[in-house]
Amino acid sequence: MARIFISPSKYVQGPGELTRLGEYAKAYGDHALVVISEGGLRRSGDVITASLEAAGVAHTYDNFNGECSQAEIDRLVEVFRASGADFVVGVGGGKIFDTAKAVAAAVDVPVVIVPTIAATDAPCSALSVIYTDDGQFKEYQFFKQNPNLVLMDTDVISKSPVRLTVSGMGDALATYFEARACKRSDATTCAGGHVTEAAMALARLCYETLIADGLKAKLALEAGACTESVEKVIEANTLLSGLGFESAGLAGAHAIHNGMTAMPETHAFYHGEKVAFGTLTQLVLENAEELYEVLDFCVEVGLPVTFAQLGVEDASWERVLEVAKLACAPTDTLGNMPFEVTPEKVASAMLAADAYGRAALGEE
Repeated sequence: MARIFISPSKYVQGPGELTRLGEYAKAYGDHALVVISEGGLRRSGDVITASLEAAGVAHTYDNFNGECSQAEIDRLVEVFRASGADFVVGVGGGKIFDTAKAVAAAVDVPVVIVPTIAATDAPCSALSVIYTDDGQFKEYQFFKQNPNLVLMDTDVISKSPVRLTVSGMGDALATYFEARACKRSDATTCAGGHVTEAAMALARLCYETLIADGLKAKLALEAGACTESVEKVIEANTLLSGLGFESAGLAGAHAIHNGMTAMPETHAFYHGEKVAFGTLTQLVLENAEELYEVLDFCVEVGLPVTFAQLGVEDASWERVLEVAKLACAPTDTLGNMPFEVTPEKVASAMLAADAYGRAALGEE
């Protein structure tokens, strides 16, 4: 099997770039369906409208319903067809991106992704994570190409809640360790081939950037500042993690996240917060030397390291084992680990990760 590397056609990151959306977007069509939340439209609608109108791009807004489910995708496909649009723009966060990508793929048109947060690595990928209408993980959908453009306005992102950027660090934290597992097991990646050295280098750089700049970025954001560390972390959370996970592969951390969506109390927490705990669990499974470095980083920046921090009060063996069984589903990515993984091993690793987390927090 070939080694395959995929990526968005163009990635743009910098202050004030949202005002240039129309200038970039007109390359993809004359009429955009803009998928955005009600709050996002209130905050950014005037800037988006002015930019698209200045570029001569017609636009139709539609409010995202809150969940990347098949029902929402189907609804927006019908909106797209009725609107006369010829490309899709997704503005906001990860579930909006995934929905916009799925809609564009269904009608075979270009898609432009405009994050207003740096909370996940979803913007760059050629896949969407599909949930049920009540928020439980359902499946991955894979598309024939990545987004045509990813546009990151760092002025906008640096004004978003700090917790969202920290959550993005949690998602990005998994990238190198899952890539390394896939490399060791010679697994097939999300790109449909084996791991390239380029993808491994980007995944490694993602981890190194988080360790070097993560805390500095968090402190700067809390002070209302957009510094070089903030710029680096936004790139790590979005571009480095996005390219790394897709072309180097997913393994334990994301599968454990997917299993945890079966715990309703975790739905109040962000994707990256649950992925961070999944990363700790994967490192326990591997008995990896980086475990305590990652644990210390999570505590330092405020990522969850215990079940309690994810809202889970009942972490009994029986309940955790049910999560582990879901995580080990043959359709998920725990099979990409370079050794045999069973639900019992995963449940034990989750409980151990929780114990290490509690110890790191001084709770026992």
